Amino acid sequence: MTIPTIAAVGTAVPGNPVGQDDIRNFAAALFREGLPHLERLMPVFENASIEKRYLAQPLEWYRMQHTFSEANTLYEQIAFDLSEKAALAALSKADINPGDIGAVLFVSSTGIATPTLDSKLIQRLGLSAHTKRLPLWGLGCAGGVTGLARAAELVTTTQKPVLLVAVELCSLTFQRNDFSKSNLVGSSIFGDGAAAVVLVPKQQGPAVLGSYSTLFPDTEDIMGWDMSDTGLKVRFSRDIPAIVREHLPDLLKQACTQWGIDQSQLSHFVAHPGGAKVLAAYSDSLGLAAEKLSGAYQVLRDYGNMSSASVLFVLDKFMSETLPTGEYGVMLALGPGFSAEQVLFQW
Repeated sequence: MTIPTIAAVGTAVPGNPVGQDDIRNFAAALFREGLPHLERLMPVFENASIEKRYLAQPLEWYRMQHTFSEANTLYEQIAFDLSEKAALAALSKADINPGDIGAVLFVSSTGIATPTLDSKLIQRLGLSAHTKRLPLWGLGCAGGVTGLARAAELVTTTQKPVLLVAVELCSLTFQRNDFSKSNLVGSSIFGDGAAAVVLVPKQQGPAVLGSYSTLFPDTEDIMGWDMSDTGLKVRFSRDIPAIVREHLPDLLKQACTQWGIDQSQLSHFVAHPGGAKVLAAYSDSLGLAAEKLSGAYQVLRDYGNMSSASVLFVLDKFMSETLPTGEYGVMLALGPGFSAEQVLFQW
């Protein structure tokens, strides 16, 4: 029986690093004219546990309102460039010939392109014209874990290496004239970046052993996009940490039952760093010591929340810092739907 394994992870970020204090001051000036009691909301920047982020454009670009067409044109250009860099890094680290890739999964939720960018990526990287394609859109922050699960399944069916690419330019969705709390909170945490993973049908890294997906009925209002004349407008609820605390323990227990293991056997936790409060909810609800999520906190600190790509940055850090001992681990992420995604691995 083939057991898909993670051979390598590659990452890439745009060339516009910005400190959290600079973004805070910038946002304060923009929101002052339209958001009442702004001073009571501004601590969201200090409490985000973020020091730096990378943006698709220089900070001044966000001072003006831009059309959806303008922002999406930039998305197509920059997202493709970052996807190529991350994919090349992953292929090189895995020592995989691009022509051996059997399928490409492309995950993104912050821009639109048809044909999807994986079609250009296949040609630029020199992959076979017969490479299977599976673009996944709209999964938001859950996309990295979902994509990894589907990529592992494709490794099993094709018996070939599979390339997963997740790229998000969250900052290009910023709405200059949206004075909602959601837009302010989004500006306090979102960053841009891309990650690529090569999975192979042989023992070369962490083994992907199973996945578990959960959709919560009638929860569309918790997280997602609203479409406006100027583009994608962020929507999320302040109740997300409370939902994690209420439901995650049972969801993890259900997943472990399906996987045929006891929850006590889980030694590693690779979590999507959706925000400091979400990570705290993970720790509290699962009874985890802080060091169990140290990789997620470090990625949040250095990059912010890059939606689907973030958890793959955490995976990259985990693989580079953790020696294989044969222990079980779980990858965790939440996304629009409202949904939860879990992947079991062994390393």
